[in-house]
Amino acid sequence: MMRRFVLAQLTSRFFSREIVSLSFLLLSVGMGSAVQSWAASDSMVDPAWKGYKQVSGVSGNLNSIGSDTLNNLMTLWAEGFRKEYPNVKIQIEGKGSSTAPPALIEGTAQLGPMSRQMKAKEMDKFEAKFGYKATNFPVAVDALAVYVNKDNPVKCISMEEVDAAFSKTRRRGHSVNIDTWGKAGLDGNWKSTRVSLYGRNSASGTYGFFKKKVLKKGDYKDEVKEQPGSASVVQGVTEDRGGLGYSGIGYRTSGVRVIPLSAKSGEGCYEPTFANASAGKYPLARFLYLYVNKAPGKPLPPLVAEFLKYVYSKAGQNIVIKDGYFPLPQTLIAKKLGEM
Repeated sequence: MMRRFVLAQLTSRFFSREIVSLSFLLLSVGMGSAVQSWAASDSMVDPAWKGYKQVSGVSGNLNSIGSDTLNNLMTLWAEGFRKEYPNVKIQIEGKGSSTAPPALIEGTAQLGPMSRQMKAKEMDKFEAKFGYKATNFPVAVDALAVYVNKDNPVKCISMEEVDAAFSKTRRRGHSVNIDTWGKAGLDGNWKSTRVSLYGRNSASGTYGFFKKKVLKKGDYKDEVKEQPGSASVVQGVTEDRGGLGYSGIGYRTSGVRVIPLSAKSGEGCYEPTFANASAGKYPLARFLYLYVNKAPGKPLPPLVAEFLKYVYSKAGQNIVIKDGYFPLPQTLIAKKLGEM
């Protein structure tokens, strides 16, 4: 039951604006018994996924500039793709989602991985250059996780409490500034332990997503230790007994614990799992995207198209699972393939 894609639950209560579009896409192509059977199973593997088929004439250089959250995924996809086409060279640079739009505009990258949608001003600059908008392809789903040190016994935390820990404006209305773990409900030796905050820098799409969805566009506290990458956040929390940080679910290690989240105080707490994301229960899920330059009415360049086809293949979506993220149903994949 918990594994079903219940479209009625895929609303703004759970999903970000980006994730809501998933429900629209699924509705537009029809759920179908195959998708429902997959979502209700014990496996994230959709039996309807298609294998990748090599084609002739694929060669050249492919550059990817953008999201750090997607850095590992892009590397793994590139390795798999190069096994199909050994003569293709792929360079990957992951310094934050905000670096993707300029790279696409300037032509220094054909792929722009982003952990958020392009902002209006970014899209406007792209359109001013080319006369049309950049095209995004959702390639995986991330459950943005809130991490604590592995020894921290906190069992659940609400979105209001996360906001009160990270934000000085507390727009979710929590009455207390959470600066010690006692204020988050812990006692004993933990009661007076300071909450030590770890986050991303402003170039990161994760920074922007967290600011919008958790802080309601409020201000981060000055003491948040801004990190250049997702792995750095997790490493900081690993080494800091009082650490609290946010990062993609694909960066979870044995040195940290993921805190179950509740959308509101007093409501149920849910871990960032595929089942909870599918049922619309975990409050911080999002698409991960690849943005490309695609002129209206024209096909993608062959090398870009084949890379995306590999990402959307059975092999590519199994890599998503391997890297700790959540894959896409074949129903959605088929729709996006048709847009190439």
